Amino acid sequence: MSSQWEDKSKPHLNIVFIGHVDHGKSTTVGRLLLDTGHIEQHVIDKNEKLAVEHGKAGFGLAYVMDGLKEERERGITIDVAHKELFTPNYYFTIIDAPGHRDFVKNMITGTSQADAAVLVCAANDGVNAQTREHAFLARVLGVKQLIINVNKMDISGVDYSEDRYNAVVKELHQLLKMAGFKPADVPMIPCSSFLGENLYNKSSNMPWYKGQTLFEAIDGIQMPSKPTDRPLRLPIQDVYKISGIGTVPVGKIETGVLYAGKTVIFNPSQKSAEVKSIEMHHTNVAKAEPGDNIGFNVRGLAATDIRRGDVAGYTDTPPAFVRHDETFIGQIQLMEIPKAIGTGYTPVFHCHTSQVAVRFVELLEKTSKGTKEANPPFLKTGDAAMIRFAPTKPMAIEEMSDFPELSRFAIRDMGKTVAAGVCIKIEKK
Repeated sequence: MSSQWEDKSKPHLNIVFIGHVDHGKSTTVGRLLLDTGHIEQHVIDKNEKLAVEHGKAGFGLAYVMDGLKEERERGITIDVAHKELFTPNYYFTIIDAPGHRDFVKNMITGTSQADAAVLVCAANDGVNAQTREHAFLARVLGVKQLIINVNKMDISGVDYSEDRYNAVVKELHQLLKMAGFKPADVPMIPCSSFLGENLYNKSSNMPWYKGQTLFEAIDGIQMPSKPTDRPLRLPIQDVYKISGIGTVPVGKIETGVLYAGKTVIFNPSQKSAEVKSIEMHHTNVAKAEPGDNIGFNVRGLAATDIRRGDVAGYTDTPPAFVRHDETFIGQIQLMEIPKAIGTGYTPVFHCHTSQVAVRFVELLEKTSKGTKEANPPFLKTGDAAMIRFAPTKPMAIEEMSDFPELSRFAIRDMGKTVAAGVCIKIEKK
């Protein structure tokens, strides 16, 4: 089934749904797709039957996204309509973030950097541990625009109460300030995703709320400007060797413009070559811009000379990198770590397309519950910290002030995300 606004030539944005477990992220997405005509009622009915069989009555909407999770695990192609959302102004790709694992793979390595996020926070629970963590993650990962769904307004004990809504909004304001968002710029919409109130259809149960619906807020997101006037930065996702053509690196341009015929340098591999041709959607193009996913053919380089995690730029403004004998200073937010960590800890950093083990060399400062401490002996869950890091092998990363797009990283250990952060300063030798 297609939506009345379907048009793939519209400006395209990525939007992620985040928030504490069980606050209704999947139900929100399912209901939004149903009410806007992206999926039909019979799909929900079929899901509801399945849900009832699994002892989860009322989860029919959530199964729209959760059915996808199973499909992902089984490696089946997903019905594309499920994760596209068309509005009068935009063509969105929805990134559902069920848990950290998907959240990380999708967002952190930057393959589909979210332009906007909907943070779902249940009115009965208010701000929870993961609400906090996801708000910080969104900020660290460069999500510029946030919308909040104050969900479950219909639940017993909340009963559409304006007072309860105001109390949750107050908590959210404090959280947003701490995370670095401006609360005044963030719409906070009282909703019942389960019943479809204030998602696409206005609610008659909350006459006190005069603002936008969630759909209107999503459609009102501002298109971010393309940083075409900045130096070229193109993180390499893969490198192919194609017979008859040669070496073809592929990746998504973050900043600047790539032109055929110009010479680029790949760092940290420190190899340079001329760009013979650029291909996008199986068509040859003369140039490519930020957001474009491209393959390009380079003259005179073997496929083994460059690798995933390299960043391409022009030789006059080469991409920054940190050698294994150099350090950089980063600001991180710890999420959940099983035990306290200190110097010598060496987890894996995911930064744009690279994955490098990085050592904690020196703990410079930590902020815990609002109080700062210089040179702390260790760090634990919930701390924010300034740290000196040393990569175990050369790693392309940029300073936040120069290229925020390539300064962000996630720290993973034992299969989960333990922290997210940004590079503040590179210390070259």
